[in-house]
Amino acid sequence: MHTPIRVGITHGDFNGIGYEVIIKALDEEGILDLFTPVIFGSPEILNQIRKDLGTETFRFAPMRKVSDVQSGRINVVDVCPRGLELTPGHPSQEAGEAAVAALEAACDALEAGEIDLIVTAPINKKTVYSETFPFPGHTEYFARKFAADDSKATMILFDDEIRVALVTTHKALRDVPACITKDAVKNTIMNMDSALKQDFRMDKPRIAVLSLNPHNGDNGLLGDEEIKEIEPAIAECVADGILAFGPFAADGFFGTNDYLKYDGIVAMYHDQGLAPFKALAREYGVNYTAGLKYVRTSPDHGTGYNIAGKNEADPTSMRQAIYQGIDLARNRQRYKELTANPLHIQKQDTRRKSDE
Repeated sequence: MHTPIRVGITHGDFNGIGYEVIIKALDEEGILDLFTPVIFGSPEILNQIRKDLGTETFRFAPMRKVSDVQSGRINVVDVCPRGLELTPGHPSQEAGEAAVAALEAACDALEAGEIDLIVTAPINKKTVYSETFPFPGHTEYFARKFAADDSKATMILFDDEIRVALVTTHKALRDVPACITKDAVKNTIMNMDSALKQDFRMDKPRIAVLSLNPHNGDNGLLGDEEIKEIEPAIAECVADGILAFGPFAADGFFGTNDYLKYDGIVAMYHDQGLAPFKALAREYGVNYTAGLKYVRTSPDHGTGYNIAGKNEADPTSMRQAIYQGIDLARNRQRYKELTANPLHIQKQDTRRKSDE
């Protein structure tokens, strides 16, 4: 009997819109035939928010252990203490601690093979930060947890038309130039190429690389990172067989729709890549951490404190994060199977061509 794929979902900051978009994304007829949701969080808080939303059709099964999860129902693994205070729109330390508890429990379940991938609802970076969780965001946490080394984990934002990877993620703008090194740019290009082939099932992906400075630095007049770091990184990737192009000035690249000519884009810093991406992808954007042992996605938005508790949150990005995460996990599995015996693949391809 076929066992539906198990999707672990962390509740994020419960004072934000995490639970609202989770409820709305899962409250669809027939969804349990496609996958088994396993939410890590607080059944008590979830029930409060469900009632506030007036979602009578949403039903879930609370449990203490992941081993109790069953297909055909929405499972909620209780990882939080009782009596948490729900204050929609207002960050709190206990909400931050609950977010970390859900994240760590989901990662333990992932390593144990109890779930197949993980989708994370948004967190508040300030309330989760502590001596025991010294990370500026999910990406950095997953890089330390599940990447062979930190340089392999790459933030990729994507929808059906555009995929953007970042050389630097959560860095102050003043610190970015020092991080734009040949090795950092080359690693990001290589990681993007690997992700496009392995997780997005692209044979020969074309990757565009953006410049750091306006007008590509104007031959060094506005900065020399393009000449000293970015261009050599691209050249080395091309020598390794990667189809990398650039660097391109970011304004013209997006303004003239050149992004549609490429399978992936490498941006130098957070807002350079994410501002145009979010304007183009809107609610369909998904955040993906490539280069991990497991698949992790998240919706492309924050905690949404300004609309928390108002029943105004759009679940599209969360729904996309779930479905795209499932697709990525299946693509990766197929890639592993196809590359496990390359001689077998070659014979299959030869036979197919002879039949044409």
